[in-house]
Amino acid sequence: MFDFFARDRRARLRALPFPEAWLAILSSNVPLYRRLPPAIQERLRGDVQVLLAEKHFEGCGGLELDDEIRVTIAAHAALLMLGSEPHYYPRLTSILVYPSTFVVQREDRSGPFTTEGEVALLGESWRQGVVILAWDSALRSARGLGHGHNVILHEFAHQLDSEDGRGDGTPYLESRSQYAAWARAMGPEYERLRARPEDGVLGEYAATNPAEFFAVATEVFFEQSEALRLKHPAIYAELSRYYGLDPAAESVVTKDD
Repeated sequence: MFDFFARDRRARLRALPFPEAWLAILSSNVPLYRRLPPAIQERLRGDVQVLLAEKHFEGCGGLELDDEIRVTIAAHAALLMLGSEPHYYPRLTSILVYPSTFVVQREDRSGPFTTEGEVALLGESWRQGVVILAWDSALRSARGLGHGHNVILHEFAHQLDSEDGRGDGTPYLESRSQYAAWARAMGPEYERLRARPEDGVLGEYAATNPAEFFAVATEVFFEQSEALRLKHPAIYAELSRYYGLDPAAESVVTKDD
């Protein structure tokens, strides 16, 4: 019964008129949107409506939320759902947005003693259902000025990765064969990167652990798609199947085309 009412509510949200001002935000802050086929653009707009209605957005550190912030973030989150039936990040409840770099307390257990210190961050994703973003960095990377980095895509990739509760670099897939294909493609690439983290377009941070490998690969897939396709074709092909997009193509190809 709950699923029926949830589907009905979401269908009504997806059918709502999409404000003209929001279309301008998509055009300026989500460059890939302009290259999507019309039917996929329509789906993304509907998914944005659902995410805005279902997720709690909160400005922190004095930031006053506006439509540009909310729509930009929701649209990037929606991009990552185009490869499958929309799931709307079931574990995610809140998106906290700071004006700029924010500071958190961290424990360091690398030495003989556990110490605490402050760490400056641009984004963070919690398995408990929270994404935290620094808006200035998020906007800069959203507009294609992040030199291959996109903090919104990065943190929402972590949310995808943790939907099964593990956060191990493998998002939820629909079949055993898909898990096997994912492992064949991504596992060796990760090990090669660990051996030579300076070699390639992914960078050293992607070699931190499998979760960061997936999140960084997602950023690069969307932001430096041609470079990833040439340097790491196996990663590119697997992410293309998963996200249902081929951003390195002259016009974006989706699974449904």
